[in-house]
Amino acid sequence: MSNKMQESSMGRLSAYAKRIRALREDNDMTQTQIADILPVGQHTYSDYELSYTRIPVDSLIKLAAYFDVDMNYICGLTDVKRPFPANREQVLKESEK
Repeated sequence: MSNKMQESSMGRLSAYAKRIRALREDNDMTQTQIADILPVGQHTYSDYELSYTRIPVDSLIKLAAYFDVDMNYICGLTDVKRPFPANREQVLKESEK
Protein backbone atom coordinates (compact mmCIF):
# COMPACT_ATOMS: atom_id res chain seq x y z
CA MET A 1 0.00 0.00 0.00
CA SER A 2 1.39 3.39 -0.92
CA ASN A 3 2.10 6.01 1.75
CA LYS A 4 -0.63 8.23 0.36
CA MET A 5 -3.19 5.41 0.56
CA GLN A 6 -2.08 4.58 4.12
CA GLU A 7 -2.46 8.22 5.16
CA SER A 8 -5.90 8.40 3.57
CA SER A 9 -6.95 5.17 5.27
CA MET A 10 -5.67 6.36 8.66
CA GLY A 11 -7.43 9.69 8.17
CA ARG A 12 -10.75 7.93 7.75
CA LEU A 13 -9.98 5.68 10.70
CA SER A 14 -9.25 8.71 12.84
CA ALA A 15 -12.38 10.44 11.57
CA TYR A 16 -14.72 7.69 12.73
CA ALA A 17 -12.77 7.25 15.98
CA LYS A 18 -13.21 10.95 16.73
CA ARG A 19 -16.85 10.81 15.67
CA ILE A 20 -17.81 7.86 17.88
CA ARG A 21 -16.08 9.49 20.83
CA ALA A 22 -17.86 12.80 20.22
CA LEU A 23 -21.23 11.04 19.93
CA ARG A 24 -20.61 9.17 23.18
CA GLU A 25 -19.52 12.31 25.03
CA ASP A 26 -22.36 14.43 23.59
CA ASN A 27 -24.78 11.86 25.02
CA ASP A 28 -23.04 11.79 28.43
CA MET A 29 -22.24 8.10 28.14
CA THR A 30 -19.26 6.12 29.37
CA GLN A 31 -17.15 3.78 27.28
CA THR A 32 -18.53 0.91 29.33
CA GLN A 33 -22.11 1.84 28.44
CA ILE A 34 -21.30 1.91 24.74
CA ALA A 35 -19.26 -1.30 24.99
CA ASP A 36 -22.32 -3.02 26.49
CA ILE A 37 -24.42 -1.96 23.50
CA LEU A 38 -22.03 -3.47 20.95
CA PRO A 39 -21.30 -5.90 23.00
CA VAL A 40 -17.55 -5.74 23.55
CA GLY A 41 -15.33 -5.09 26.53
CA GLN A 42 -14.59 -1.53 27.62
CA HIS A 43 -10.92 -1.96 26.72
CA THR A 44 -11.85 -3.01 23.16
CA TYR A 45 -14.17 -0.03 22.80
CA SER A 46 -11.43 2.26 24.09
CA ASP A 47 -9.13 0.86 21.39
CA TYR A 48 -11.76 1.80 18.78
CA GLU A 49 -11.84 5.41 20.00
CA LEU A 50 -8.06 5.60 20.07
CA SER A 51 -7.75 4.13 16.54
CA TYR A 52 -5.69 1.21 17.89
CA THR A 53 -8.21 -1.28 16.54
CA ARG A 54 -10.54 -1.01 13.57
CA ILE A 55 -14.15 -1.11 14.59
CA PRO A 56 -16.16 -3.79 12.76
CA VAL A 57 -18.75 -2.53 10.29
CA ASP A 58 -21.60 -4.19 12.18
CA SER A 59 -20.57 -2.24 15.30
CA LEU A 60 -20.53 1.01 13.34
CA ILE A 61 -24.04 0.22 12.11
CA LYS A 62 -25.21 -0.44 15.69
CA LEU A 63 -23.74 2.87 16.85
CA ALA A 64 -25.27 4.76 13.93
CA ALA A 65 -28.66 3.26 14.75
CA TYR A 66 -28.27 3.91 18.48
CA PHE A 67 -27.32 7.56 17.99
CA ASP A 68 -29.77 7.93 15.04
CA VAL A 69 -27.17 9.20 12.57
CA ASP A 70 -26.38 7.86 9.13
CA MET A 71 -23.22 5.95 8.28
CA ASN A 72 -21.76 8.83 6.26
CA TYR A 73 -21.82 10.96 9.40
CA ILE A 74 -20.43 8.34 11.76
CA CYS A 75 -17.62 7.53 9.29
CA GLY A 76 -16.69 11.21 8.98
CA LEU A 77 -17.65 11.52 5.31
CA THR A 78 -20.04 14.39 6.07
CA ASP A 79 -20.65 16.78 8.93
CA VAL A 80 -24.41 16.76 8.29
CA LYS A 81 -26.29 14.64 10.82
CA ARG A 82 -28.97 12.80 8.90
CA PRO A 83 -31.11 10.23 10.70
CA PHE A 84 -30.46 6.51 10.45
CA PRO A 85 -32.51 4.93 7.64
CA ALA A 86 -36.21 4.48 8.33
CA ASN A 87 -35.90 0.73 7.84
CA ARG A 88 -33.58 0.57 10.86
CA GLU A 89 -34.78 -2.86 12.10
CA GLN A 90 -34.08 -4.47 8.72
CA VAL A 91 -30.67 -2.82 8.45
CA LEU A 92 -29.71 -3.95 11.95
CA LYS A 93 -30.89 -7.49 11.28
CA GLU A 94 -28.89 -7.61 8.03
CA SER A 95 -25.74 -6.39 9.79
CA GLU A 96 -25.89 -9.25 12.28
CA LYS A 97 -25.74 -11.99 9.61
